[in-house]
Amino acid sequence: MNVIPVPGTLDHRTIDGLLDQVALLGEERSLFDARRLRWIDPSGMVGLLTAGAVTAQKQGAIPRLEVPESTEVRGYLSRMGFFNSAQEVFEIEGQRGRDSNGDSDVLLEVTSIAGNADVHDVVDRVQQRAGVILTSKLGYSVTSVVQFSVILSEVCQNIIEHAEAPGWVAAQAYNWKHRLGRFVVVISVMDLGRGFRRSLSDEHSSRYGDRWSDATALEAAFLHGLTRFSDSGRGQGIQQIRRQVRRWDGAITIRSGTARIGQVPAWDDSPPLVDGMEPFPGSQIAIVLPAKVEK
Repeated sequence: MNVIPVPGTLDHRTIDGLLDQVALLGEERSLFDARRLRWIDPSGMVGLLTAGAVTAQKQGAIPRLEVPESTEVRGYLSRMGFFNSAQEVFEIEGQRGRDSNGDSDVLLEVTSIAGNADVHDVVDRVQQRAGVILTSKLGYSVTSVVQFSVILSEVCQNIIEHAEAPGWVAAQAYNWKHRLGRFVVVISVMDLGRGFRRSLSDEHSSRYGDRWSDATALEAAFLHGLTRFSDSGRGQGIQQIRRQVRRWDGAITIRSGTARIGQVPAWDDSPPLVDGMEPFPGSQIAIVLPAKVEK
């Protein structure tokens, strides 16, 4: 049995390490040891599901998952609907959490996305919660709910049109007292699809020649707005998301294959481009939207 230790903190900053471990797995059945997990965000939850699904594909066997020892973490995972999705990906060992009250606000529980109907359902479910959280916690205007719904719809639509494979989405509001000193909303969307390089290859790889790679494909889509559609009016979702996230002084990162690209605001010290990572299928998108700062 191959044991994969899940780090004590599993979020949008540390999930790459877990995905890299999965990319290097052999054929021996795996156990994800999450007993020491003390903190997890939407990227950690969705990333753990993605890691488990990819492990099952590689090894032809469902991996095992040892649940966190912390009752608080187990309760939070249960409240976020993690175990509902995890039971389809893992053989779960240990006591699952019960719903518990917490001081964080669930915007969207872990939700699988496989078709347009799922996207519409997600947006419908989130709009009312988003209105309360964005205005009261983040200080955004009432009209920002529409822009937020567009972002959520576009990142989910990316799974269907770009990846052509199933995926998961989750969103949560937190008070980042120690890291940023204000509330943030974290959105995570991950899929098991073709990734950006394969998706854009037919339409754009020839112009890049030998330079065509995961990194150049991400730059082409993220910075230059290239899509897999020959119609210039289609597939502009990433650009729309990036512009709106910038208006709100937020951060967005996308990992695909061996590279990760990001739009990094002044409050974030993440590198804007990382290459040479272990190859991992699909794409992984993380968005962090901070509360407005009073001027």
